[in-house]
Amino acid sequence: MAVDLIVPLKRPSLGKSRLRGVFADTDCEYSHTDLVLALAFDTLSAATAAAGVGRVLVVGSDPAALDRLRELDVEVVDEHGLDVPSDDDGPHDSLNAALRAGERLLRADDPNAVIGALQADLPALRPRELTEAISEADGQRAFVADRHGTGTTLLLAPPGERLRPRFGTDSAYAHALSGAKPLTAALPSLRSDVDTPEDLDHARLLGLGDRTRTVLDRTCLLS
Repeated sequence: MAVDLIVPLKRPSLGKSRLRGVFADTDCEYSHTDLVLALAFDTLSAATAAAGVGRVLVVGSDPAALDRLRELDVEVVDEHGLDVPSDDDGPHDSLNAALRAGERLLRADDPNAVIGALQADLPALRPRELTEAISEADGQRAFVADRHGTGTTLLLAPPGERLRPRFGTDSAYAHALSGAKPLTAALPSLRSDVDTPEDLDHARLLGLGDRTRTVLDRTCLLS
């Protein structure tokens, strides 16, 4: 059964604050916004190429950023005005609200779909690893922790069970506490989300996607 993915996209000019300063201040062909969008672009490119993935829905608040992703085989929706289901025992921040809204849209079209939430900052993602994670989940509510073991890069929910996203600080613990199964396969590229320059260096060692590599392979990079 194919998994329909929701990928939340924070406004790029505001997202990934710890990556600010990767570029020098002058004579740069690319900007911080370009870098954040490149991370998302490569994540989505890999996700749409993965066996076992059906629809990919990007939920965001920046129309210009969403437009730049339309060349990919993804659906985009502006989170403003979406009907957000309540989650009395879950977090109420914009990220988790966007995921719940995306889940409602996908389930309205197919109540029997497996739903997943995938982070948009996995520039080294390999499609086969995403497929492997979906296979290991085997129809259970499950999650993939990041390489540090504290965050979450992927959350899956089977038909008949809500996604119940708990993204944020210590989300791996929160998802486990909520009953989600931690997946144990190695999955190095799926666990390598990028929040800091050190994370970016690690992803580079794994092999970056084309768009992120293009942005980074410029002389305006700080040493």
